[in-house]
Amino acid sequence: MPNVHTDEETYDAIVVGSGITGGWAAKELCENGLDVLLLERGRYVEHGTDYVGEHKPAWDMPYRGWGDRDLYEEEYEHQHHCYAFGEGTRHFFVNDAKHQYDTPDQGEDGHFRWLRGYQLGGRSIMWGRLCWRWSDLDFEANKKSGHGVDWPIRYDDIDPWYTYVEKHVGISGSKENLPQVPDGAFLPPMDMNCAERKVSDGIARAGFDDERRLIIGRAAVLTEQHKGRAPCHYCGPCHRGCSTGSYFSSLSSTLPAAQAAEGDLTIACDSIVSEVLYDRDAGDGEKGRATGVRVVDRLTKERREHEADLVFLCASTLGSTQILLNSTSRRFPEGLGNDSGALGHYLMDHPIGGGATATVPGLEDKFYYGHRPNVVYIPRFRNLDGPHSDDLGFERGYGLQGAASREPWSRGANEAGIGQRLKEKLRRPGPWKISIGGNGEMLPRRENRVALKDETDEWGLPLIDVYCEFGENEARMREDAKTQAAETLDAAGCRDIETYMRDHPAGHNIHEMGTARMGRDPDTSVLNGWNQIHSVPNVFVTDGSCMASSACQNPSITYMALTARAADYAVEQLKKREL
Repeated sequence: MPNVHTDEETYDAIVVGSGITGGWAAKELCENGLDVLLLERGRYVEHGTDYVGEHKPAWDMPYRGWGDRDLYEEEYEHQHHCYAFGEGTRHFFVNDAKHQYDTPDQGEDGHFRWLRGYQLGGRSIMWGRLCWRWSDLDFEANKKSGHGVDWPIRYDDIDPWYTYVEKHVGISGSKENLPQVPDGAFLPPMDMNCAERKVSDGIARAGFDDERRLIIGRAAVLTEQHKGRAPCHYCGPCHRGCSTGSYFSSLSSTLPAAQAAEGDLTIACDSIVSEVLYDRDAGDGEKGRATGVRVVDRLTKERREHEADLVFLCASTLGSTQILLNSTSRRFPEGLGNDSGALGHYLMDHPIGGGATATVPGLEDKFYYGHRPNVVYIPRFRNLDGPHSDDLGFERGYGLQGAASREPWSRGANEAGIGQRLKEKLRRPGPWKISIGGNGEMLPRRENRVALKDETDEWGLPLIDVYCEFGENEARMREDAKTQAAETLDAAGCRDIETYMRDHPAGHNIHEMGTARMGRDPDTSVLNGWNQIHSVPNVFVTDGSCMASSACQNPSITYMALTARAADYAVEQLKKREL
């Protein structure tokens, strides 16, 4: 898969970004017979071979896995806060000192933590893999509450595409018949451990309404052989890369499918897209067309252009928005397709940090095998009948995610003792502990935004300035999540319950979305119901920037379904010569 160093080639379609959505766009377009150029700003990564830290033991690392803290603070200011960042994965995260952006300082209002991976496969190598469908509770929320714009689609529009994506990805999970998290096409679910089952049974007996139940997570991790990929063997360090392909990534799944398809796939790494090129005269009236993209070579800084009939932006929420804002012309002086002025605004992430921990009594004779790459989940149970149906002082809702385990020997750092007696004690596992915390919905607000600065990076691209702050609604939601987590564990028979509230800035949950939202009205949105720019019909944006609201579920499966749906529509329109 060599880099491209010519400005003479033209393609049927260009896909910008190779992560979760870029991989899906490439797969769908190639399987429809198109000649596709996939542009990735980062380095080339070979599936399996380049997962250099996958099974590297701590004793073979200079800092035993903990890393050089001074280096982290100096060069990975934002990245080192990510749960997946460490000595075995640092090469998959950007160096913040080399890839800067502006945001208020840590602890100040509006501080945003942008966690990124610039390589083939993007963050699909390190993602958390949880996959929950949205429902009409989510797609209708903006319309019912008056926050944001009404989604131009409903659940029935995306339901078949969820199924289509799930059947390819391989989602393990249990069917629960809960309308707020609709069931899908699942592989067999993973097992809860004995403590999680005990808590689940306790919640069922506690007299909560039927919606409040503890279930196993739905994860893009295989529990049986699937499309040539092996089932998970619970080895544990998923975010270091999975050479067996047991979890879904672009490298293990969609890009190989694209390469095997009828169409042709050309992958160009080290290719930073600076802007989408626009020709006002290449269309009818005000609806001109994009003619291609301008690229800066990451290594040589040479510039080149590529032409295509179709452009898919899948460069991540902030990445695609940066490109659109920088794509100016006489027709679009404020950014490509930005007639509404909404481009760059309504940035969202999921508020987290409020929850509880507890001891699960008994079970001292039981343990578990391996490192299950999944969580247990209590789906949303607040405001299920409308924006303020539970009269809680906040609208929308949250789910509770967590897991149970036995405390390991590392608990000795906080226990009294020394010498042989302490060592003997730590040879036995500690008590069973469980922790569950809220993952909530953020309201779309115009003041949460991304903008371009006059200052440029070493490749000549304008730096971005990001401001994103959780509001009072999210604060009340997090407090309720903390309280309800504790009450739920208490009702389930747990002991030694302690609540916590951790202040994480927006971006920390890595679910950033919005900034090029879908909508019914071109005067208030950037994209239509097909992820198509209202005023530039041959440009589609299908990553997180397209979202009009955030729901409270992990969003990646929705991004994938929207991408597959948009690609199918784009090919159909291309064949009709309507793009």
